[in-house]
Amino acid sequence: MQEEGLKRSVLVVATSDQPALIRTKGALLATSIAEYFRDQGQNVILMMDSLTRFSMAQREIGLAIGEPPVTRGYTPSVFAILPKLLERSGTSDKGSITGLYTILVDGDDMNEPIADTVRGILDGHIVLSRKIANRNHYPAIDILASVSRVMPNVITKEHLQLSNQIKELLSIYNESEDLINIGAYVEGTNKKIDEAISRIDSINDFLRQDIQQKSSFDEAIDIMQEIVK
Repeated sequence: MQEEGLKRSVLVVATSDQPALIRTKGALLATSIAEYFRDQGQNVILMMDSLTRFSMAQREIGLAIGEPPVTRGYTPSVFAILPKLLERSGTSDKGSITGLYTILVDGDDMNEPIADTVRGILDGHIVLSRKIANRNHYPAIDILASVSRVMPNVITKEHLQLSNQIKELLSIYNESEDLINIGAYVEGTNKKIDEAISRIDSINDFLRQDIQQKSSFDEAIDIMQEIVK
């Protein structure tokens, strides 16, 4: 972070070697600080790494006081405290808190208990894929597995239509990728697959972004229109 960013930031640190109570209090304290600035009329970004470690700390506390483990060793208090933490983000009549929370899934299992619970609470999720990263495709976002519940409310109908068209092409290609790679698919058999094959390189180029690369919102929309036209 540059000096200007640090001036506008508050850092709360509770490392993994700290007692479980301190790790859980770290998350709660960071949220309280964000609420303070929101109540001052500010728009706050709250970034927390990670909800998995927070849940593991709460599991330690639960086991220590005699709670029975229920789902993959997590105690009932874990699933009770997550909504109390996450629902504190959002907008008020004074300001807003945009919460960005990371989750470390066990063995790339997206149905892992913490990930599954948090998905039901938050307004959306971005899935990072090890498989996509192994292709040297960054950011390694799995577009088809990622969801935003608020997207239709904050973008134009044209933008939504373009997004849906690109996701449909990406889905069709992914479903047929194995057949394409082994040469079992014959061109002309399916028009939708043919279209997906012809556009997949353009889609992947659009979804890749270098760390230093900048692109405006209008430029992104123009590229999406070029891909699907």
